[in-house]
Amino acid sequence: MDDKKGLVMRLVSLNLNGIRSASSKGLLAWVETVQADCMGVQEVKAQAQDLSPSHTVLDGMHGHFHFAQKKGYSGVGMYTRHTPSAVITGIGVPEFDDEGRYVEVRHDTPERKLSVISCYFPSGSSGDERQQAKFRFIDQIFPHLMALKAEREFILVGDVNIAHQEADLKNWKGNRKNSGFLPEERAWMTRLLDPAEGGLVDVYRRLHPDTTDECYTWWSNRGQARAKNVGWRIDYHLATPGVAALARSASIYKGQWFSDHAPLTVDYDVQI
Repeated sequence: MDDKKGLVMRLVSLNLNGIRSASSKGLLAWVETVQADCMGVQEVKAQAQDLSPSHTVLDGMHGHFHFAQKKGYSGVGMYTRHTPSAVITGIGVPEFDDEGRYVEVRHDTPERKLSVISCYFPSGSSGDERQQAKFRFIDQIFPHLMALKAEREFILVGDVNIAHQEADLKNWKGNRKNSGFLPEERAWMTRLLDPAEGGLVDVYRRLHPDTTDECYTWWSNRGQARAKNVGWRIDYHLATPGVAALARSASIYKGQWFSDHAPLTVDYDVQI
C-alpha cells in the first residue's frame, strides 16, 4: 500500500471469518504492509484464551476485544496504535452484548472527542428467527448511535450485513426478498444516512458515489461468486459528518483473500 503522504489516520475494517483462519492465510504479514493506525475486525470467532500474542498485537497495534459468550462465534476487535482514553464494549442490550458485537475505542484530545467503533450486525440469512433478531438489533443500535453522536464524533466500521442500494450488489433483482437487501433493512439504512434523521455518512459512497462492481466487499463461497464477482457491499465506514468530511481516500483490497470479505481502508485527516 502507498505511503500515507502526511495523512494522520488510516483505518481498516475487515470481517475475518475467524482470526485464526485469517492468520493462516497471510493476514499478519499483510497488516505489516498497511501502515494502519486503527483496524476494526469482526467475526473473531475466538475467546481471549484462544488468542496468541501474535493475534492480540498486530504490527504494533494493540487489540481491544468484545468476545461472544458462545465459543467460536461472532466477536469483534479494534486494534489501535495509540493508547485510548477509554474502551467500551457492548451497547447495553444483553441479547446482543452476549454475542460480542460492539467495541468502541475513544481517542479524545483537547480539539476533538473521537470514537472508533468495530461493530458486527447480525445476519438474518439463516432463517426468520435470526432475521427478527437482526431487526431488534438495528432498532437498538440506532438510538445508541444517535446518543453518541450528540456527544462526540465517531467512525463505525464493520460488517453491517445490509446492501443499501441496487449498486451495492450484483444480483439486486434476485435478492429483493432476501436478508441483507430487504426493504425494511434498506429503509433503515436510508434513515440512518438521512441528514434530517440519523445524519451519518457512508464514507465510501461519499468518496466513490458511482462505483458498482468495484465496490463489493463480500462474496458467497457458493457458485464461483468470487470468480464471477457476484458480490455485495456490506462492510462500511459510517461516520459523523465532521469526521466524514476529513476522509481523503478509500480502497478495497483484493490482492489476497483472508476471508470471504475484503478489507476496506479509509485515510482520514484526523489527529489521534
